[in-house]
Amino acid sequence: GCNPLAETGRSKLQNQRAVLNQQILRAVRMRAGAENLLRATTNNKVREQVLLELSFVNSDLQILKEELEGLNISVEVYQSTEETFSIPLVPLGLKETKEVDFTLPLKDFILEHYSEDSSEYEDEIADLMDLRQACRTPSRDEAGIEMLMSYFLQLGYVENRFFPPTRHMGVLFTWYDSFTGVPVCQQNLLLEKSSILFNTGALYTQIGTRCNRQTQAGLENAVDAFQRAAGVLSYLKETFTHTPSYDMSPAMLNVLVKMMLAQAQECVFEQIGLPGIRNEFFTLVKMTQEAAKVGEVYMLLNTAMNQEPVKENIPYSWSKLAQIKSDHYKALAHYFIATILCDHELQSGDDEDQQEKALSQLYDHMPEGLMVLTVLKDKVQRKQLGKAHLRKAIVYHEEALRVCGLCKKLRNIDVLQEVLTAAHKRSLLKYAQQETEDDFLSLIQAPDILSKTEHKIETIAPQFSKVKVKDFFHRLGPLTVFSAKQRWTAPRTICMHHEAGELGFSLKGGSPVQIYCLDPVCSAASMGLKEGDYIVSVGGMDCKWLGVNEVLEKFKSMGEQPIEMEVISCQDTAASVHSKSATYSVGMQKTYSLICLAMEEDKIDQTKKAPLKLPFLSWGTKNRQKAASTLCLPSAVAGSSQIKKKLSPFTLLNTESSLY
Repeated sequence: GCNPLAETGRSKLQNQRAVLNQQILRAVRMRAGAENLLRATTNNKVREQVLLELSFVNSDLQILKEELEGLNISVEVYQSTEETFSIPLVPLGLKETKEVDFTLPLKDFILEHYSEDSSEYEDEIADLMDLRQACRTPSRDEAGIEMLMSYFLQLGYVENRFFPPTRHMGVLFTWYDSFTGVPVCQQNLLLEKSSILFNTGALYTQIGTRCNRQTQAGLENAVDAFQRAAGVLSYLKETFTHTPSYDMSPAMLNVLVKMMLAQAQECVFEQIGLPGIRNEFFTLVKMTQEAAKVGEVYMLLNTAMNQEPVKENIPYSWSKLAQIKSDHYKALAHYFIATILCDHELQSGDDEDQQEKALSQLYDHMPEGLMVLTVLKDKVQRKQLGKAHLRKAIVYHEEALRVCGLCKKLRNIDVLQEVLTAAHKRSLLKYAQQETEDDFLSLIQAPDILSKTEHKIETIAPQFSKVKVKDFFHRLGPLTVFSAKQRWTAPRTICMHHEAGELGFSLKGGSPVQIYCLDPVCSAASMGLKEGDYIVSVGGMDCKWLGVNEVLEKFKSMGEQPIEMEVISCQDTAASVHSKSATYSVGMQKTYSLICLAMEEDKIDQTKKAPLKLPFLSWGTKNRQKAASTLCLPSAVAGSSQIKKKLSPFTLLNTESSLY
């Protein structure tokens, strides 16, 4: 990973994000305690004081959220260092996390579950922790992507090795929401895996925005990066369907995928126009369709951003930028078609049929009384329709400038203002160059333009198979056998003698080899060898990864000496128990108290004692009733079927459901 202390613009933003996350956490705890006190007290004077305090905390949280939104729209830091005259692209910030110490939980599990000396695996545990630490500050290139994917794949091995489905390991993972700054804590490794996937997609977006958009290669790389970002986020949405963090909810991920594909489409348009746009009929037709396509995808993105529940958490400046880009590219489409109509009269040597076909593909329908061929041949109608398109282009440009001026964050981005103003002036100049005949005779409404692109933008799924990863805990044995789901007896030492060259049993399987067809009267059976046992060592040499032939060779190499081997027996695995965790609730409000208040419950059956539930956010793991100000999610109370729950903006769904 990168040096976390390096004073780069990107690291400064991430450090600011980490500080804001801590401030938000502190304010959330204060709000939790105040709201709990408000529900508990009946003293009017105390209630007034608490309400006053809550108003201050609410305003403080709103300010903190605006500061976090400011970090999310700090797009200049992530852009290419080359001078460019293009509208900035929006990257995703990396999710922040706390340090995790795997040492004690994994060492205890190795000793208890695998019956091995855990001190021999300290280097492997240290490698795992070093890799995780490096993933907090990945480099903004392919090496950073490969490192994040390596850790994601390594987590698959770790999950199978050390995280049984029947109990928690005591490893607490904490990740902060990228948009709200609210922390999510769980003992579920799937939270770690989904957060790493999110950061992989976010890093792809940062790579895309960093590409030099003044070159063909840079734009190609940008398109590829945004498509891969969309692919990772789409994979996250389909694979982890009930993530407890807002930024990884299905609705939010759906919007983020749309945003990445829209930015890829924008780069395609820039790529087509990079060599220069020739003032030629068919070239302008192509540019008209491409510009209309970009405007259309940004319009759909803006619509998605303004739907519940995403609207409450998506940065306001992002939705406004999508609206601005939609208007800007629609205006460009109308400007291009106006240039076709005003500058290109049908000449005797032109292909009349081809021009008619090309122009008709731009419209769903023509204005009343007009036909495509007539417009091409009639100079007056061409001018009238061209000026109608210019008027519409000017309206879209003015709307884009108006929205940009109303958004505090966007009007401070100089290059955005410059691009919008230059495009607006160009359309005004084009309109002023047209003949000044009486416009009252030509009140034609410019029809909408049909979008089309020759470069279809699609998501590119993450290619994990290209990342080669070796299991850190390879020495524990083949994962198909030595996993957390299977339970084993402690290794037993079997000392046996050859009987006329016969072992008294046969071997089968791959690695490790298994005992079968055991002769019940042989010396090995009398020493405690059982049918189905696995051989883990022969003569003090580990043989978990050896096949049948290799183990037989070891037996032969011992000659007439007694054979000493260690075997293990498989135990019946306990029935799996669903892990307890919260699910994402689409009814969550914009406030920050939604993950920290205890659930109100009415009419609880007092004759039945509710069993304790594991908290979703384990800030107070013991005596949760006394920890009113600690950050913890509500737990459902089991017991009476007559329980009625009040669903408030601060409650989540039942914590009994599975996370993924």
